[in-house]
Amino acid sequence: MPIHAAIFDFGNVLVKWDARNLYKRFFPDLQSVDSFLNQIHFLDWNAKQDAGRSFSEGVAELLKQFPHYADLIQAYDTNWQESLVETFDETVKIARQLKQDGLLLYILTNSSAEKFPIAKQKYPFLEELFNDCIVSGEVKLLKPDPAIYHLTLKRINLKAEECIFIDDSLPNIESACTLGFHAIHYQSPTQLKEEIEKLSIKV
Repeated sequence: MPIHAAIFDFGNVLVKWDARNLYKRFFPDLQSVDSFLNQIHFLDWNAKQDAGRSFSEGVAELLKQFPHYADLIQAYDTNWQESLVETFDETVKIARQLKQDGLLLYILTNSSAEKFPIAKQKYPFLEELFNDCIVSGEVKLLKPDPAIYHLTLKRINLKAEECIFIDDSLPNIESACTLGFHAIHYQSPTQLKEEIEKLSIKV
């Protein structure tokens, strides 16, 4: 079955995302940042916003538990864009080439419905290159739940076997594989290019 589309993750595939970048100015070193993030169970907390919870609800929950960290907790809401560190230009270049070769391009990201529009504003290539962005916070489903992959396929009107799926998270890749996607576990632009070319697609 021919490949008609490439579905990209956003964070740490097209753009480096790291909450520590936002917090490093508040702490003497990254070890202190990590200690703070671990203490507030940041990743679990942030995943709830990615699943559709509002930031106002999420911040309120943390403020009850950690009132002494009020400024730090609120900083992630007000300065979220600082967690977007840099564009992976070579990966964007690969996406651009795939589009020129006639593939449809899509984003499937675990991201807050409130915050992803900030990313779209900051990175014009998201609107320029991608036909659609499926955002977990909007559909209230998270990768690697198979339901979000099924929703994506229905939305783009394609079968899994017709799609390349690119993600830096192994659980997300494993879930996509079980559904029949041509899944590539992203590690670097060079590795991505090699894996795509194994599918007889020149980039």
